[in-house]
Amino acid sequence: MKSWVERWFERLLWNSRFVVVIAVIGSVAAGFALFYLATIDVFYLVLHLAPYAGDGLTEAARAELRSNTVTHVVEVVDGYLLALVMLIFGMGMYELFVSDVDEARASKTSSRILVIESLDDLKNRLAKVILMIMIVRLFEHAAKMQVGTTLDMLYFGGAIALVGIALYFSHKSESAHKD
Repeated sequence: MKSWVERWFERLLWNSRFVVVIAVIGSVAAGFALFYLATIDVFYLVLHLAPYAGDGLTEAARAELRSNTVTHVVEVVDGYLLALVMLIFGMGMYELFVSDVDEARASKTSSRILVIESLDDLKNRLAKVILMIMIVRLFEHAAKMQVGTTLDMLYFGGAIALVGIALYFSHKSESAHKD
């Protein structure tokens, strides 16, 4: 039979998991902040495109504006993906340590994307989004890259091959978990 001290300590220990709520609130707030930043970036990106169709731009200036726009779009995608990481992380911590999110489990539209069953499940979901962020970053650098030597082209090809291998293994591990 347990003593009252042991029961009290175990209750205290079990309820200490609620400290995770601080990290959940912070993660979700950071996700909202990143969504806000990326959306403001999109707003100003669209405003800066107004002269693109005008007659006042030379072909070189139009090409430069197009290149800068593609780079900014990639940065915006990167911002949105990072915001998703924060939301998934926050919701995952909540589900693992505090309680299931009943709305997510009952929703037909959630497709169980945000339902986290274990720490490995959370890590796998975060790893996939982080991999996508890394792919977007590679694309961003590739758009700015000046190929000067054959070695530059080999490095670029190697980076693309590594991305392909990473995607292959992430999909392979996903299909292994479904079996």
